[in-house]
Amino acid sequence: MDKDIRLIALDMDGTLLNEQDEVTQACKDAIKKARDKGVEVIISTGRHYRTSAPVAKELDIHYLVTVNGSEVWTLSGELISRQHLDAAIVSKLVELKEKHQTWAWLASVDQVWRGEVPTDIDAHQWLKFGFDTDNHEVKEEIIRTIEEWGEVEWSNSSLTNIEVNALGVNKAAAIEIVADRLGLKMDQVMAVGDSLNDIKMIKKAGLGIAMGNAQDEVKKASNWVTASNREDGVAKAIEKWVL
Repeated sequence: MDKDIRLIALDMDGTLLNEQDEVTQACKDAIKKARDKGVEVIISTGRHYRTSAPVAKELDIHYLVTVNGSEVWTLSGELISRQHLDAAIVSKLVELKEKHQTWAWLASVDQVWRGEVPTDIDAHQWLKFGFDTDNHEVKEEIIRTIEEWGEVEWSNSSLTNIEVNALGVNKAAAIEIVADRLGLKMDQVMAVGDSLNDIKMIKKAGLGIAMGNAQDEVKKASNWVTASNREDGVAKAIEKWVL
């Protein structure tokens, strides 16, 4: 494939970060070489700004797509875009979580709750709701239910979780906001990821790369499969397709 890649969008967990939650030196070097060549490198993650900004600062990355595309930030802390998950939907998701007795986490604009639910749902501006269960039947039942609602987008960042965002919120749409800001087209984007919350950006990008440790569905959606996050897969993808 002959692509003029000018923007690289990197997922964090399972992609840019290894199993010790670190960016390896090989990945740091490849990112620097790409940037020296004039290619913008951004983070596109399911994480909250609070937990992704330190990695962006370490790498001097200028743009962050966070909470699966709910927000777009600059490194300096400027909020470019934000889309909320309605509190009434969050209340329905809490009821679903209690019905199936799953573990859950909730992300608002200023806080993340893990394993607990605040009593004042309506008092917060919500971004994402997450279920976690290793019961396959329960997971499938939750997915069927929220698909029937037709009010949200769902994806995952691991095989045991379900991540719920507002309808229309995904990493691809958010990356397009950054690309437009930089005067670029999605055909000039290389997107790299490993989970279902990466599929839309992998399909929409001019070049979609799946990690070697990616879920099978992500690999099928990609143009190329790199090495795993334990084997500097991000560095290898950048070296092959950009450098």
